[in-house]
Amino acid sequence: MAHIKAAITGVGAYVPEYILTNAELSTMVDTTDEWIMTRIGIRERHIIKEENEGSSFVGEKAVRQLLEKTNTDPSEVDLVICATVTPDMQFPATANVISDKVGIKNAFSFDLNAGCSGFLFALETASKFVESGKYKKVVVVGAEKMSSIVDYTDRATCCIFGDGAGAVMLEPTEDEFGIIDSKLQTDGVGRVHLHQVAGGSQKPASHETVDARQHFIYQEGQPVFKWAVSKMADVSVEMMENNNIAPENLTWLVPHQANLRIIEAVARRMGIKKEQVMINIEKYGNTTAATLPLCLHDWEPQLKKGDNIILTTFGAGFTWGAMYLKWGYDPR
Repeated sequence: MAHIKAAITGVGAYVPEYILTNAELSTMVDTTDEWIMTRIGIRERHIIKEENEGSSFVGEKAVRQLLEKTNTDPSEVDLVICATVTPDMQFPATANVISDKVGIKNAFSFDLNAGCSGFLFALETASKFVESGKYKKVVVVGAEKMSSIVDYTDRATCCIFGDGAGAVMLEPTEDEFGIIDSKLQTDGVGRVHLHQVAGGSQKPASHETVDARQHFIYQEGQPVFKWAVSKMADVSVEMMENNNIAPENLTWLVPHQANLRIIEAVARRMGIKKEQVMINIEKYGNTTAATLPLCLHDWEPQLKKGDNIILTTFGAGFTWGAMYLKWGYDPR
């Protein structure tokens, strides 16, 4: 009996209409377009401006587009995993909310939080359900409203993050395409460098925590940068070595879009050209769990069946990893 693998069979995405440019940010905080572009590589980011809307607002639209593109009836979906660090609420899970909004009724669903590595961790998790042979259609969505936890008086972090969502369909295959190999890791020592101080069970919300602005992102840039370059490069090179992929035989690297300099450093370490790297950080910023599927969506018209692709990421925790897959379909 042939081994069942999980293959991506479709991609959907959505970003909010409102665009926050570097020019507008420079009126809010002491920064400039040149400063942001030189250090991070971001020119604009999309922001949810609709009232009383959370991550499910963008997640629903990405999943709805995915279902339409793959001609999938919501009743056919077996499982929905939503990767997010900005859930609509503590409970129920945002995956449950998205499922209800798009009419998915015959599936179970849950959220997964691994910081910016969330989508890759969710994709690996989903692949195991597919490989079991029991689940035929699994939706993985990364959805974030990062603007809800960004301090727009902190120039070190406010220029980095944006809102958006991307989703993929995973289905079983017995041919040579699909997810081939992966390696995911965490090291909790990194939690002191990138976290949200208050709002959890350790430090519940109070007047004091709100006044102290402890519900926003806290990041120490230098250690995060160094760890991200080292770990993303190490694990991506390991994927190449383990699967005998020469630099010229890698079709695409899909890196987490946190910082252009990090992306460039990882590509150099892997020995690949810029033309082999998916980069859209300039127009979206860091959408955390949504960066990888947003890249796949933007490049979908260029992807061809059998393309060798490595996805790699790094996030709070610290969390990081890489996945090697062969693309499963030609442009639609």
